[in-house]
Amino acid sequence: SSSGICHTYTEDGRCVSLLKILLTNHCIFDCAFCVSRKSNDVKRAAFTVEEVVELTMSFYRRNYIEGLFLSSGIFKNADYTMERLVRIAKKLRLENNFNGYIHLKTIPGASQELLTEAGLYADRMSINLEMPTEAGLKLLAPDKSHDDVKKPLSFIKDSIIQFKDEKKIIKSTPKFVPAGQSTQMVIGATPETDMEIMYSANEYYKNYDLKRVYYSGYIPISYDTRMPMIGSQPPLLRENRLYQTDWLMRFYGFDVHEILNVKNPHLDVDIDPKLSWALRNMEQFPIDINTADYKMILRVPGIGVGSANKIVQARKFGKLRSDQLKKIGIAYNRAKYFIRCADSIFQLNTPEAFTVKNLILSESNSKYLKVPQNQLSLF
Repeated sequence: SSSGICHTYTEDGRCVSLLKILLTNHCIFDCAFCVSRKSNDVKRAAFTVEEVVELTMSFYRRNYIEGLFLSSGIFKNADYTMERLVRIAKKLRLENNFNGYIHLKTIPGASQELLTEAGLYADRMSINLEMPTEAGLKLLAPDKSHDDVKKPLSFIKDSIIQFKDEKKIIKSTPKFVPAGQSTQMVIGATPETDMEIMYSANEYYKNYDLKRVYYSGYIPISYDTRMPMIGSQPPLLRENRLYQTDWLMRFYGFDVHEILNVKNPHLDVDIDPKLSWALRNMEQFPIDINTADYKMILRVPGIGVGSANKIVQARKFGKLRSDQLKKIGIAYNRAKYFIRCADSIFQLNTPEAFTVKNLILSESNSKYLKVPQNQLSLF
């Protein structure tokens, strides 16, 4: 991913501007999917520790940024690279009184001592999973293994718990990676199904208490026959569907097996995964919006977390009608096929899933209208 000023969101919803820097594009590995692979004939460069500190502070003082996202290729070895990342964070915090957000990349294979030191200065740490499956990783990066990722993830997870426990006893105990850990996987470079991708993400969420898993659609940069050819469009719509699935798992109470399974290994291109699940489970609908529990209301297409909370609060004062639901902010043109409210017209039979899908897709202002899977080229 390119350097520059990027944006991320904090847990309380604030948008934070970060200076995103690659310390160096030198790398000892030859991952087929990476533009910085050692066999690629590109110009190499590297920042010094002082240059990154000076650049970060310069941007920070001008209010261009609120933090630093620091990554790197691996040059010489893991410890050599990680030590420089730590030095930058340490210099910023201790010598320059930098109070902004710092996101550091964990370098696979770096010592636990360096990881511990990094965690004392970074708000968040992340490590790239690269490919969703071990088989995919071995295909394109045979020198790497998911075990190299799991070990530091596990160590940092345990250290976060340890520091939190010590903080309860000793108030002066410093914070350790207070914004937690995340990872990223490349999508579309290898032939995994959506089911394999999300099962992998689910495993990492559960085993390592990750805050986020990021899904990055592969942009072809190599003529390697193991991967999509140059000129192929990146899977942007697929990437979006994976993020929507991730959101359902983290905030809507869905189990990954409900959304993706052997019978349904791929996400629907035309509609989002929540609507797709509802159409496959029409026997659970319609629900009575005035009596259904919060968990079931969340599963209705067109109703988000905020609207579901408002519905639960509003119905304490009387039965809700369709006009009130619209004022609450639900997408009524979608939700109406899955709910009953005080003024709903009684229907003897529930419409078939195929019919409901077509009705929703036919809505002129529907976000489910079929769109091209790929961004159009300018050339």
